[in-house]
Amino acid sequence: MTTQRTRSLGRPTLDAVAARAGVGRGTVSRVVNGSPQVSPEARAAVQAAIAELGYVPNRAARALVTQRTDSVALVVSESEERVFGEPFFAGIVRGISSGLLDTPMQLWLAMAQSPAERERVEHHLTNQHVDGVLLLSLHDADPLPTLLEQRGLPTVLGGRPARMLEPGTQPAYFVDVDNAGGARQAVEYLFARGRRRIATIAGPQDMGAGLARLTGYREAVRATGSLDSEHLIAYGDFSEGSGTAAMRRLLEVCPELDAVFVASDLMACGALRALRDAGRRVPEDVAVVGFEDASIARQADPPLTTVFQPVEEMGRQMARLLVSRIRREELAAPYVLLDTHLVPRASA
Repeated sequence: MTTQRTRSLGRPTLDAVAARAGVGRGTVSRVVNGSPQVSPEARAAVQAAIAELGYVPNRAARALVTQRTDSVALVVSESEERVFGEPFFAGIVRGISSGLLDTPMQLWLAMAQSPAERERVEHHLTNQHVDGVLLLSLHDADPLPTLLEQRGLPTVLGGRPARMLEPGTQPAYFVDVDNAGGARQAVEYLFARGRRRIATIAGPQDMGAGLARLTGYREAVRATGSLDSEHLIAYGDFSEGSGTAAMRRLLEVCPELDAVFVASDLMACGALRALRDAGRRVPEDVAVVGFEDASIARQADPPLTTVFQPVEEMGRQMARLLVSRIRREELAAPYVLLDTHLVPRASA
């Protein structure tokens, strides 16, 4: 014999779910709409009744009542190759998805690098299509955050905008890690290991992370009484290839360097390749420290000393902050700043 779950004839209604769960219709509505004002017991009963009856919310009808789409957008200002090929972006998406699990919100992803992509995305980002927007990998010339706020769309940035490091600038809603503090830890560690000619491969200076990590490097160097020399600074775009090219430039202008702090693990892996090609041993001749603690850091040869940043937690906090803005909840602060810490391995 086989058994099947009993389902009501036709499409199950909100009232049918309420009757099966033994709660009021309003409680079911709050659960379906992701309201936090429901006890765990009532939420569990409603979710069990929804599963048993096969209830599917009528999103179109709900949208007319709530004036919400139950959709949020993640817009990444990078190419598809980088978004799907670099571990940072995968970690952020996992975190955001986790942060939206207990809400009715659906996530859609868009890459917006080319002018055509930008035009399509900007056309779609209205309150008729989404309730809020998450922005990632922004450069400071990007007008999108201002445009979205003018449209009244709640927006949260992944990373502190570089312009916010300047006095007198307007605040923004963002989630970031302690980039400057992590960079200082890395450089202080290198000095403590006896390194004295410490170079850096910095990230883009029109991005908050790139600017802050270079600031942390400079602060740590100056704290030793040394002057940070521009000959010891090269720049990349957080990609592996740019790390290789930057390391080669550093070796040309400062062949006596004995350590390098690199502003991302991917760039650090590129730097390892350039050092190997130049016949430099790591860490005997040159110590290397990266930033992120991505899986590639553990797989590098030698395994990469790096600064851990909680990428998935960053994504979860971005989702939490955006949902709070959409629900117009009172916020203790418009931003979240997450801690970093050093992970020593063989490269330093």
